Amino acid sequence: MEDRPPQTSGLGRGWQKLFALTLPTKILLGLLLGGVLGSVLNATAGAEGSEAHERLTWWANEVARPIGDVFLRLLFMVVVPLVFSSLVLGAAGLGGSHHLGRVGVRAMLWFMLTSALAAVLGVLLAVVVQPGVSLSPEIVNEEMVRYGSAAIEKVETAQQGTGFSLRTFTNIIPENVVGSAGDNKKALGVILFALLIGVAVGGMPRGRTRAFRDALETFYEACVKILGFAMRLAPVGVFGLIFAVTATLGFEVLSALATYVATAIAGLLFYQFVILPILAKFFGGVSPWTFLVKSRALMITAFSTSSSNATLPTTIRTAEENFGVPREVAGFSLPLGATMNMNGTAMFMCITVLFLAQVDGVEISFANLMLIVVLAMMVAVGAAGVPGGGLPLMTIILSQVGVRPELIALIIGTDRIVDMTRTVPNISSDLICSLWLARKEKSAAVSSTPDRHP
Repeated sequence: MEDRPPQTSGLGRGWQKLFALTLPTKILLGLLLGGVLGSVLNATAGAEGSEAHERLTWWANEVARPIGDVFLRLLFMVVVPLVFSSLVLGAAGLGGSHHLGRVGVRAMLWFMLTSALAAVLGVLLAVVVQPGVSLSPEIVNEEMVRYGSAAIEKVETAQQGTGFSLRTFTNIIPENVVGSAGDNKKALGVILFALLIGVAVGGMPRGRTRAFRDALETFYEACVKILGFAMRLAPVGVFGLIFAVTATLGFEVLSALATYVATAIAGLLFYQFVILPILAKFFGGVSPWTFLVKSRALMITAFSTSSSNATLPTTIRTAEENFGVPREVAGFSLPLGATMNMNGTAMFMCITVLFLAQVDGVEISFANLMLIVVLAMMVAVGAAGVPGGGLPLMTIILSQVGVRPELIALIIGTDRIVDMTRTVPNISSDLICSLWLARKEKSAAVSSTPDRHP
């Protein structure tokens, strides 16, 4: 009698299909479930201060958020070693300093032009929509009372060490690279040190550096392996993070500042799903649909973590595995972009500064509009690649155009939601930059190959 494979019941097949879902789909499901559940519970928990609301807040802060933080910490844990090893290998793999300089100049050109484009679009959107005109004085006073102390803290943070001088550049050079590795504000010091090591290794005889390169390759692959472990927890971690946000905030704050939030999110979504796919087509040689499909897990990770640094390991893996970007190009450009290329942050700052100027009744001249664009580009570079990293530095722009910095209290309550959205174009622009650099390097390699035919 012929053996037959065991039959699986309909319920069993359903579970198999559920667990057979791709990782991006599981992460998206975790995102949706956490958002919906948190919002529903927040809406039904009663007024703030009630027993049900206090119980929900406890579950959000003491259970859901720690689960999400485990996922985040696993990602942050490998950021510095991954950045260091990928930059050293990338700089060494690009060869001499002339080759590295050419790639670096192109990367910086991309960072400046795309950030300028995002900032200009943000200014145009805020000027046309005027999100701050319709905000009532009652809401302004209520939010100032609720978040005023947090706003003062961020203003004081921004005032520490501000002022532009040669020491600004001096501070990039770390006195203690190990200490800089533990401080997001000093990430440029780690990047500089890694680049110098990579340039030095690239200029030494290959035989002298083979053992060092092999060891660093192994270390890099181990970090990627750890990243794989972390991403297995991503659906649960994303659920915890989003649930904690929606359960504690709900839609109360969003509804009070609905026009501002809608304007900021609409601008960021337009840039992410219209402008960047077009840039991917013309500069990266990838169709808009292919770009969006192959980077969907990356976008979901960026949205849920609200952190360019935490998303960096996923960005590198996406560039190499999904788009075929050479490791030396991805390892060089993406860590640099995670620190210096903040398209979404630049757009957000322009929209927010103009929104707060409208609330404060401050007229912004055309010259000051241009100043806002330039300052947003510069300040966005200094924004730490962690959740909410741009808020303290934005107060510098507000001061320069005559808007009260403490007014950021109005948007602190909504910033987590907008921050999640602005992180996505930040890392997507980094990815397209690596595609463009890889394409240019491939063309340069082909053109420099001698013709072997007679």
